[in-house]
Amino acid sequence: MKWGLTKRTERDPFFEVDSFRKNLSDLFDDFFTLSPTTLFESAWTPTVDVEDDEKSIRLKAEIPGVEEKDLTVMLEQDNRILKISGKKEEERKEEKSRYLLTERRFGSFERSIALPEGIKAEDVKASFKNGVLSIEIPKLEQSKPKSVKIDVK
Repeated sequence: MKWGLTKRTERDPFFEVDSFRKNLSDLFDDFFTLSPTTLFESAWTPTVDVEDDEKSIRLKAEIPGVEEKDLTVMLEQDNRILKISGKKEEERKEEKSRYLLTERRFGSFERSIALPEGIKAEDVKASFKNGVLSIEIPKLEQSKPKSVKIDVK
C-alpha cells in the first residue's frame, strides 16, 4: 500500500470538509486581491422607511454624505412612481498613505417606489436634514360612505 496524498472523492468522509476549506480559502484570496475601490464600486441604494395612514404616505430615506443640490425627487408615470436619485462624490486626498479598507459607498443612486392611487401630487413636500430625506405625500380625501334610505312600499 502506498502512503501519500490522494485526490478526495465524494465517497471520502473528509470530502465535504476539504471542499469547504478550499472554498473559504478561495473567498479570502479573492477578497484580499481586490483593491478597496473595486470592492465597493457597485451601485448603492439608500435605505427607506415608508409609513401610511389615512391622510398621507410618509417616506424617510437615509442618504448621508450627499448634498441637497445633488438630490432629485420626482413623480413619474401619472404620479404612480416616486423616484429619488442623486450622487455622492468620493473624497479622496492625494497622500502617501493608502486605503486598506473602504466601506462607504460613492457614485450615483436611484430608488423608485410605487405609490397607490389617490394621492395629491401637487401637495407633495420634501425636506432634507442631517442626511435624511423626508417626503410627505398627502392622499385625496376619500368620499365617506353614504347611507341610503330605503323607502318601504
